[in-house]
Amino acid sequence: MTLSGRVSAAEDYAANQPEATAFTPQQLARIDEAMMLASRSTGLRFTVYVGDLGDDPVTRTGELHAGVEGAADAVLIAVSPGQRFVEVLTGHDARVRLPDRSAKLAIMSMVASFKEGDLFGGLLSGLRMLADQAGKHAPIQHLGIRERVAV
Repeated sequence: MTLSGRVSAAEDYAANQPEATAFTPQQLARIDEAMMLASRSTGLRFTVYVGDLGDDPVTRTGELHAGVEGAADAVLIAVSPGQRFVEVLTGHDARVRLPDRSAKLAIMSMVASFKEGDLFGGLLSGLRMLADQAGKHAPIQHLGIRERVAV
């Protein structure tokens, strides 16, 4: 946790993965910064998972998303390079600002980078695209609804 109270989620999860890590410490810091900026500017909670997603990647992605605090406002980018799987999963409330079309465009951009061997650049590009598509965070305004009663 940082002094501002932000919980940093970019970490190198290497348990049960003896092979070389996918990112340098500097790249992890930049991914963390990109998630923080995207979350701060949009009001949505951006998370990234890179790693094996098991025998059923779609189900596992759903489980990961459900485990995010405030899942309704969460956007999960799940990438399993070994399985050639990429998914952007949005919570119910986040989907209003990030429809499937926006997620698909971001996925296409990420996949283009991944095909060139640029996992790091693809993730940064995807985060930026999703944040741009979601737009700036506007404070919620509660509008009073009044009924007119004919007398």
